[in-house]
Amino acid sequence: MTAPAWLLEREPALCPCGCVGKRAKGSFVEKTLKGGASLLRQMLFSEDLARHNGFLQRLDPRLKIVTVFGLLIAVGFTHTPWLLGAFYLATLGLGALSGLPVLVSLKRVWLFVPIFTGIMVLPATLSLVTPGRIVLTLWHWNGRPQGFTAQGLNSAALIVLRVAVSVSLVVLLSSTTSWPRLLAGLRGLGVPRMFVQIVGMAYRYLFHLLTVVLEMYEARKARSVGRQRHDRAARRFVAASAGAVLGKAQYLAEEVHQAMVSRGYRG
Repeated sequence: MTAPAWLLEREPALCPCGCVGKRAKGSFVEKTLKGGASLLRQMLFSEDLARHNGFLQRLDPRLKIVTVFGLLIAVGFTHTPWLLGAFYLATLGLGALSGLPVLVSLKRVWLFVPIFTGIMVLPATLSLVTPGRIVLTLWHWNGRPQGFTAQGLNSAALIVLRVAVSVSLVVLLSSTTSWPRLLAGLRGLGVPRMFVQIVGMAYRYLFHLLTVVLEMYEARKARSVGRQRHDRAARRFVAASAGAVLGKAQYLAEEVHQAMVSRGYRG
């Protein structure tokens, strides 16, 4: 008994010379859903990290909430870049003591700060917006140099560092405190009970609805034959899925409320 000849032949895709053609563009629907799935994995990772026996995990959630709130106010009133840098290094140190990988902290903060904050404060670094001593000339206007000013760069650095430290503090709080303990800490600080209950249920069922959306897309993809087009049909699928998820969310909310009332809930 020998293997058939067609089974022993190499496929064109396994040969470097067979890899021809254009790379297919990914669907915007798939990219969005993959982003949602990535968010779900990050939140599950944070829940696992909150169970570690680290420095911040052992503290009372009420103390952490009050401390972070006070530090956020202090950072907002700080006008010294080196002091903000010291704040940021302190957050990295606390994260390391609590078992939070430094690389994860840097990704969560600096992937957000340059894209949004950096773009918004970039015009303020120019002499047209913030007059001052020019440190880098870009062009001349009516015989006068125009470019980046020291005052504009200092103001931009303050804003970027403030956002970086603020986001780092919130990441530390959310990563080292499980969601039930965080809600219990808010309730212990006098936050209205109804607000805490609504936030807790919204957090829980948000991931449930995200899972429903992912399953809907995987089911559609499994039943599709041929190459999927990213055109009007994909947009119709997004609109139909949004309507279906909205209906499922309404139906789920009614079922959950009826289940709570039948078990004695009177809130």
